[in-house]
Amino acid sequence: MKEQIEKQLAQALSVLQANGTVPAELSPQISVTRTKDSSHGDFASNLAMMLAKPAKRAPRDIAQALIDALPASEFVREVVIAGPGFINFFQAEDAQSAVIATVLNEGEKFGSSQFGEGKTVQVEFVSANPTGPLHVGHGRGAALGASIANLLSATGFDVQREYYVNDAGRQMDILATSVWLRYLAQSGESFTFPSNGYKGEYILDISQGLLDTHKDRFQHAAKAVFDNVVPDEPAGGDKEKHIDDLIVRAKELLGEECYRVVFDAALDSILNDIREDLGEFGVVYDQWFSERSLMDDVSRVVKKLDKAGHLYKKEGVTWFRSTDFGDDKDRPVVRANGQSTYFASDIAYIDNKLERGFDQVLYVFGADHHGYTARMYAACEALGHSRERLEFLLIQFAILFRGGERLQMSTRSGSFVTIRELREEVGKDAARYFYVMRKYSQHLDFDLDLAKSQSNDNPVYYVQYAYARICSVFRQLDQRKLDFDPAVGLAALGRLTETTETELMTLLATYPELIQRAALAHEPHQLTGYLRDLANGLHSYYNAHKVLVDDDELRHARLCLLTAVRQVLSNGLALIDVSTPEVM
Repeated sequence: MKEQIEKQLAQALSVLQANGTVPAELSPQISVTRTKDSSHGDFASNLAMMLAKPAKRAPRDIAQALIDALPASEFVREVVIAGPGFINFFQAEDAQSAVIATVLNEGEKFGSSQFGEGKTVQVEFVSANPTGPLHVGHGRGAALGASIANLLSATGFDVQREYYVNDAGRQMDILATSVWLRYLAQSGESFTFPSNGYKGEYILDISQGLLDTHKDRFQHAAKAVFDNVVPDEPAGGDKEKHIDDLIVRAKELLGEECYRVVFDAALDSILNDIREDLGEFGVVYDQWFSERSLMDDVSRVVKKLDKAGHLYKKEGVTWFRSTDFGDDKDRPVVRANGQSTYFASDIAYIDNKLERGFDQVLYVFGADHHGYTARMYAACEALGHSRERLEFLLIQFAILFRGGERLQMSTRSGSFVTIRELREEVGKDAARYFYVMRKYSQHLDFDLDLAKSQSNDNPVYYVQYAYARICSVFRQLDQRKLDFDPAVGLAALGRLTETTETELMTLLATYPELIQRAALAHEPHQLTGYLRDLANGLHSYYNAHKVLVDDDELRHARLCLLTAVRQVLSNGLALIDVSTPEVM
């Protein structure tokens, strides 16, 4: 309906441009929105007010001219001027119920569109360092990233979902060294584990696997490991230098080949767990991109920036002049020892993405990356790409509560709740729904007790119960040996005149607009809010009116309405990967 009115206004505008009422060179963006108050009409447009100044006419005069030029439509029963020049449209009664036939005809495709056809978008999300299991903080990024990608796909964009595997760098060396030290301890060596090492139970599992498979292949005396190593922080030293010295010692004592075996054992074990956890969480990627594969690109990109005059050296360090592109300070790309920085890899990754031809690259980052975006934009521009091709969504933290108490978490110490534990406690459906029901820029208080409750206060239960309730009506239909003829029901949709029925039909009609709006804004919470409203409308209708009435025509019409509501609930829940149980 919205698109039809937009087309009508475009035709009316052409008439006004042809007769000289409006300048011919104007090409305004025609916007039609739903009214907040149905007494003012179903749809409204501000087109007349947009045209008034260039046409040098009063907005209400332009509005009347547009109304006079509108082509006839069986879907519009009245058009009026409101306020300073809004054009309000009242749709015909049969147009309101026509959405039911559309839903039943399009089924799973209802709500999808080709709005983004021809445009490619890459969505990178989670990309957590493979140094430990995914925790509940990663879960929100996973749910949001996957849902955003689904929304974009539903609106016609060609979407690629990517996970950037940080399989190089200092944190991975800390992980490998932590695993090796636990291996030594399990082999009988006695020493104090470094305060800056990874301490979770998963480290013990990996090291035990090494011991079982390789026996004493990596065995060295603790004295040889810790001699001449800077003391740890509890001993009055520097914890960062202590772990760095231990990394160097691990590489020296193990040698390149054995160190790589330990490194890969840790990486593969954790990465396999991450893949499995995300898969069971309903998150699937098109590509897992290895940071290690960028090593040649890093060298090439550094040379490219240097050739363009964007680098300089100071005290042996090579710096990128990111301040030339709006950053608050310049950034190092090559250390004095000749090793590239993390940021150099990020620059190479940006170039790699954009050279692959994506029209837009969407990063779903944690809020702790807020200081990182300026340098990323700077790098993008310095490489010769438009910064508009990058977009960053900074996801605020999710805080778990159980029994009203906040759960404390620390990744390094190993005291955290994993995605797997969350899924096992509240279920995938509740976790996926709760994660996306708030705007990504808002903190999320995740109430575990609420997520597990079977009550109307639990939003995912409330929505799923609406779907199950409709299924129960059809079971009752069979039990009572009543029939349902959709064709008869569609022909009798004019019988649906109850307020709760017309409200449901209006909600159904807004679904395609909602999906497009949520996709473009990257806001899945708009969808969960809609589903809550639709479920509320269904429950109100069910409680107020009997569906399986003796009047055949009315029964068929009401069953058509319920079929449409069930379909839209299913379509919407599928976009956030929440199931539709038929019995609850």
